[in-house]
Amino acid sequence: MRIPKTWIPYIANTIVENLLKKNMIELTVSKDILLEEVEKLILDELMVEDRLNEEVRELLKKYENEIEKGKLDYRKLFEMTKQKLVKQRNLVL
Repeated sequence: MRIPKTWIPYIANTIVENLLKKNMIELTVSKDILLEEVEKLILDELMVEDRLNEEVRELLKKYENEIEKGKLDYRKLFEMTKQKLVKQRNLVL
């Protein structure tokens, strides 16, 4: 994740406050429940890349011997695999 988790409540609150001020949303649940859900959504979106990186690491374990022998460049292979998954899944990082 590219930002500290401690920033998420502040970001969520800022988003909700701005939407309320501009009358873009109307509360049908308590503000606390809304903030909690917005925080979960933000955290989930920010963790997409972390989950993808972990998946790529798991995929590359199959080639561990070749990488250790110097036949394959781990960083290059990692980036290529990651970009392929991003494209296949239409992810925005």
